[in-house]
Amino acid sequence: MHQHTVQTPYMVGEVHFYHTERDGGLVLFDTGPPTPEGEACLREQVDLTRLKYLLITHCHVDHYGLANFVLQHSDAEIFIPRRDAIKLQRHSERMTRMGELLAGYGFGESFTAQLRESFTRHKVFPAAPERFRIVEEAPELAALGISFLPCPGHSQSDLIYLVDDAAITGDVLLKNIFQAPLLDIDMDSFSGRFKNYEAYCNSLLNLAQLSSRTIMPGHRYSVGSVEEAILFYVTTLLERARQVQPLRKLSPNEIIAQLFKGRLTDPFLVYLKVSEIVFMLDFLENPGLLKSSLVQIGLFNTVAERYEAFAQ
Repeated sequence: MHQHTVQTPYMVGEVHFYHTERDGGLVLFDTGPPTPEGEACLREQVDLTRLKYLLITHCHVDHYGLANFVLQHSDAEIFIPRRDAIKLQRHSERMTRMGELLAGYGFGESFTAQLRESFTRHKVFPAAPERFRIVEEAPELAALGISFLPCPGHSQSDLIYLVDDAAITGDVLLKNIFQAPLLDIDMDSFSGRFKNYEAYCNSLLNLAQLSSRTIMPGHRYSVGSVEEAILFYVTTLLERARQVQPLRKLSPNEIIAQLFKGRLTDPFLVYLKVSEIVFMLDFLENPGLLKSSLVQIGLFNTVAERYEAFAQ
């Protein structure tokens, strides 16, 4: 497995993508960001004339932003997660529903309009691939020795690809990064929001299966162990949930006002923080769900003392 790294203009800093040899051709996992540096990295480090498949872990701009570039410069087939396909195909309706969600959390129409403008300014949604297939509907991947685990949480479409002893994890397992669990519409029902907290607790059971594999993360250069990454994430969740706990009866909009005292003004950053707060509120509503998952994978005792504050 070959790792490629390129800097991005986003808060996450550098991003990694990967390629490997399979069945007489190349398979690429993610693309890097839609920037001149990203394009140069692909041209210089990946033989696009031999590229047969591009597999996307999740459709965030720094991971799939060069999908159309790959289509234009290779004969590769592109595969994206099923829920991301729905997200791309129903983008306008999704944005309308997102406005409804935010209104329910105390944000007015003006904030929603500013957020959409911010999405455009931050280039959050590059063009969808001109043609693609659905990962979950691609039986030929198994013949290549490639399988995948659904591990939603950071987004509802996160997939981890398993190749030989490697696991290409996108944004699911990161070293010392608490990635925002993004607030979004449930892509299966298109009614109500996606329950990131419940999804993350279920994903922990899949993540525990990766302990014997080499982790190929989307950011930072290495992950010492799956357990280390999970415990950092869970510990951070518990620490931040304690800040939210006294304010849990307020709306997310009011919680942000209390925590940041007007210092957080960029709509995109507010959206990221709202996503995190909703995640924390779901945890506070049902902390036993996280405990159950941690017990099943043998990690609860490590955080038991911190957890006691929420066990009442």
